[in-house]
Amino acid sequence: MNDESLDTHHKALKINLDPRWYGTMAEIGAGQEVVRWFFRVGAAAGTVAKSISAYDMMVSDAIYGSGDRYVSRSRLQAMLDLEFKLNIDRLGDKRGDHTAFFAFADTVVARSFKGGNECHGWMGIKFQSRPRDEPSQILIHVRMLDTEASLQQEALGVVGVNLLYGAFFLHHEPDQLVESLLDQLTTGRIEIDVIEFKGIEFRSVDNRLISLQLVQLGLSGAAMFGANHEVLQPSEALYKKAVLVERGSFRPPTHVNLDMLQSALEKFSSDPAVQGKEVLPIFELTMRNLLAGGAQVDRRDFLARADLLAACGITVMISDYFEYYRLAAYLAWRTKERIGIVMGAPSLIELFQERYYTQLPGGILESFGRLFKNDLKLYVYPLKDGETGALTTVENLEVAPELRKLYGYLADRGSFVSLDNFKPEYLSIFSRDVLKKIATGDEEWEEMVPEGVADLIKRRGFFGCRARA
Repeated sequence: MNDESLDTHHKALKINLDPRWYGTMAEIGAGQEVVRWFFRVGAAAGTVAKSISAYDMMVSDAIYGSGDRYVSRSRLQAMLDLEFKLNIDRLGDKRGDHTAFFAFADTVVARSFKGGNECHGWMGIKFQSRPRDEPSQILIHVRMLDTEASLQQEALGVVGVNLLYGAFFLHHEPDQLVESLLDQLTTGRIEIDVIEFKGIEFRSVDNRLISLQLVQLGLSGAAMFGANHEVLQPSEALYKKAVLVERGSFRPPTHVNLDMLQSALEKFSSDPAVQGKEVLPIFELTMRNLLAGGAQVDRRDFLARADLLAACGITVMISDYFEYYRLAAYLAWRTKERIGIVMGAPSLIELFQERYYTQLPGGILESFGRLFKNDLKLYVYPLKDGETGALTTVENLEVAPELRKLYGYLADRGSFVSLDNFKPEYLSIFSRDVLKKIATGDEEWEEMVPEGVADLIKRRGFFGCRARA
């Protein structure tokens, strides 16, 4: 059978019958769901050196060291490191010349007896692709979406087999490996919001592109990474933080983008509900924005924007939530603290276009009900008319006549915060003008973006910037 037609049974059997890989499977929390497949299909003696489930917390601490959270990246890493090392120490002399060792681990919380808990887990594999080789590693974070614990466990077992199969047979094709993780499953059963490759086999992999692929494939609604390019697990990054999000194209990020965020941050932080709380500012790119130039995402263009945003020192989110109320729901599910969204006056005008809400039974009223239900506020940056110099603000923004009372109601309840603390000298800066000036060699563009952004554009030749003699 070719790879495309292999189901979970045949993937597990193919691994068992291949003499190259041998190792340990350590599973905490939801039972031995992955290793069960290898015992079920037969010939497991060729693959499984040891199976372990340190279910009791004290036992787990005694083996892998203590920690604050048992379902976490750090606990998974401790499991992988120890089990892989034990394989090398115990078996390396006897069979290291012809065996590539691995350690698979997961730490998971499935649906509890009472229900209502978050059902998620960390899963990973540390492996040699050939005998005596340096190890490579893949980590993923999964959310189980089935409503019954038995179904969640079943899905977990399938994902685990897919991960092992991908590591052994598809590590040279990371894109294909990612696509294969949901073989025999659907996105309605499993969500994967983090995947991280590292090690010798993945030295050329940029995990930000892998994060982008997760959203493209629908494996996750959003992905996040920090200014240091580290892939972030959204629930952990957002947990107990007040969140301020600015959506944009950031092609490239300009002084206006940073002034919008800084102006909003001053207002947001002064909110009594936010004072004293940790605030996480985020620049967000939507898939629709990344696809604006065609049917496929230009990966070089995406990485250029990602590098420039990293130079600004801000956490980045990629999402498939074009509608603001969907973005708000995603954030509200992961933090109970206050949420703010930063936008320009033109985006607020767009927000009142009823054509965007025809898919909702309640139309624009339902969308606003969802958007503002958790006291979310929109922080609105003014728009300057290039000819008259007049400003469009929350106070004078025009919407369709039939929506004026709705606008007035939302304004009166404080849903809109006018950003009057802006820097006037930045109001005439637009990303499209920066791109035009870069294309024509007009050096004036350098004054329109932060210094670090300008340096990076010139050094890397982003957006067609020509190196100077």
